[in-house]
Amino acid sequence: MIYKSIADRLRIRLNSADYSIGSPLPAEIRLAEEFGVSRMTIRKAVDLLVSWGLVVRRHGSGTYVAKKDVHHETTNLTGFIEVMRNQGKEVVSDVLEFVVMPAPPAIASQLRIKIDERIYYSRRVRSVEGKPLMVEDSYMPVKLFRNLSVAHLEGSKFSYIEDECHITVCGNYESLTPVLADKKMAKLLNINELTPILRITSLSYSDSGDFVNYSVMFRNASEYQVDYHLRREHVKELPA
Repeated sequence: MIYKSIADRLRIRLNSADYSIGSPLPAEIRLAEEFGVSRMTIRKAVDLLVSWGLVVRRHGSGTYVAKKDVHHETTNLTGFIEVMRNQGKEVVSDVLEFVVMPAPPAIASQLRIKIDERIYYSRRVRSVEGKPLMVEDSYMPVKLFRNLSVAHLEGSKFSYIEDECHITVCGNYESLTPVLADKKMAKLLNINELTPILRITSLSYSDSGDFVNYSVMFRNASEYQVDYHLRREHVKELPA
């Protein structure tokens, strides 16, 4: 359901540093234009945010952020290969699928592009020391990466984006959800079916404001641990 996807996207946005408690959401007509959907679809997405307790509607005034939840925007963004290399380990990326396809509505709304605009879809299994640690499905706009190839995906996407395409990735939104491995995912990760794993959605953006990559990753949590260092910001009160 597209309104659920939009609600998830808005949820990530209002949990970013761009919004604070009490900040107004853009008007429904602006959000409808941004996501390329009807105002009714936006209204249903905002209804979800209201039901989650994240925003409140004020009659005749607008919709405002009521609280933030457990999503965080970290201040240090490091690619998977960089993390492993810092630990003295090499990553092997096996590309299972790589195609150009029209963007479906849910993916288009994440990347803020038009529905059916051309995107790359890829699926990679990423292994360290012979152990598959992650299955990654990625979506990237063709208009930004005209020469993306399997060879690039077998290496580091961040290196390709920044070093070859000269696009600076300056931020990333992530959402983590525990799930149970289905039969296909269990086979790819070489684990038992119904083993707990992490489902991670990742949306990366450039310094020019373009969304350059949307990924859905399934991580073998028993083999790979990530530690986050989150700084707490203290707001100084002005003297009376």
